[in-house]
Amino acid sequence: MNAALAVYDHYVYIGNRTDGSDTCGIGDPRRGVVPCPHPHPGILIADIADPTNPTVVGEIGSPYAGQVGITTRELRVWPQKKLLMVMTFRCSSVIHACPLGNDTTFPFDIKFFDLTDPVHPAFISSYVPTSVAGQQVKPHEMFLWVDPKNPDRALLWLSTPFSGTHSDNSARPQLMVVDISAVPSGGAAREVAEGNWNQFFPGSANQANYDFDLALHSMTPSFDGTRTYLAYLRGGFGVLDTSKVANDQVPAGTVESLNDNLLTPVPFPTWGTGPHCDGHTAAGCAESHSAVPLPGRPFALTIDEVYGSFTTPSFGWPWGWARLWNIAQPRRPHIIGQYKLLQNTSAYTPAPGENEFNSYSSHNPTVLRNLIFDSWHSGGEQAIDVSDPGSPVQAGWFSPTPLAAVANEDPALSRGPNKVVVWSFPIIRDGLIYVIDIRNGLYVLRYTGPHADEAAGISFLEGNSNLGDAGRLAKSAAP
Repeated sequence: MNAALAVYDHYVYIGNRTDGSDTCGIGDPRRGVVPCPHPHPGILIADIADPTNPTVVGEIGSPYAGQVGITTRELRVWPQKKLLMVMTFRCSSVIHACPLGNDTTFPFDIKFFDLTDPVHPAFISSYVPTSVAGQQVKPHEMFLWVDPKNPDRALLWLSTPFSGTHSDNSARPQLMVVDISAVPSGGAAREVAEGNWNQFFPGSANQANYDFDLALHSMTPSFDGTRTYLAYLRGGFGVLDTSKVANDQVPAGTVESLNDNLLTPVPFPTWGTGPHCDGHTAAGCAESHSAVPLPGRPFALTIDEVYGSFTTPSFGWPWGWARLWNIAQPRRPHIIGQYKLLQNTSAYTPAPGENEFNSYSSHNPTVLRNLIFDSWHSGGEQAIDVSDPGSPVQAGWFSPTPLAAVANEDPALSRGPNKVVVWSFPIIRDGLIYVIDIRNGLYVLRYTGPHADEAAGISFLEGNSNLGDAGRLAKSAAP
């Protein structure tokens, strides 16, 4: 199973959603009968010099990848420093076809590699996110931010979601910001800021009020890093002041608390049925997965990721979709538009198995000024025209022809009748869109719909860093 991708020069690095075991996923007919090998469980390296014919030329394997019980879920590249970073953590025995374990048997970290020889990355070091209180904290998503005023300074924004008992403990962060500037030269990563806002949410001492799902799933800093947009699962959407971090004003050797830096008061605005959701109504469940500003405009995008009911009884139809927000006043962000597929509406009746084992849900987006490319799981890759953010419309879409068979189905996302699971943040490189389908592989696309000139003019853009054209888009009124 494929996971996130990263690009360096004319190479693509593709993580693995599962692991190096031979565990059979739930629902696999081989389960309990014969082993289920996971071929090529490491990080694949593909040469994209000819984008019409990507070719696998290498694989990062054990002991750095392809380990039992551990996924290489997230990858980023700091190209100016030839630095590849790989987030690893325990994968699930339920939804990832991995063996049972815990964070001790299958530990988490962020590994760093030197890409001087891009086909044979050299391991540099690893970093275990550790809070100012000394607690090791498992990351989930990361955003690479390179200081626009200092190209030798780079920070990782890490979401470290934790819900349930004691999640309102302010000493256990939901967000960490880590300085990795010294890593390329052999130095250590160091934490510079952290925050947890669960304790401010009404009734958070009883996590049942939030379906045990009150946590920071993901975050996106603005290009200049001074504001960070928070996707807080059942907690909704809010904006955080991170200007002190961005402006390098945190005293050396200290860790800044961001707990009192919210620009959006708690409780954050929510949608659908709010913090509690029984599911399967047209309103949908608020499951705030990503929050991303539209570059150079006073608007933002949020998306909900909702799996099938196999994972949670309230999940399944109508799954999750995208919303557009006016954020001109961060104290009062408000929804101005939404974008759905047919499958997200009352007009659709799921086919047998879809409600349980497929997901017509928005997922990772890459945002231009007037276009959004969103990986919509079983809905393929969606191109959304947001020139009028109050009325977003479909500008194009791509859905691959599924492979006839694969070594391992995703137990939660491809066990149903739809065998498409477009998943990753799209990366735009020289006008072409590179995106991963968990089941079916890497796809290279050219967008030809409305505002095609915006995509064609991109040298490099990805939804989880401020690299490449991100600065131009944020500062300029031109596409």
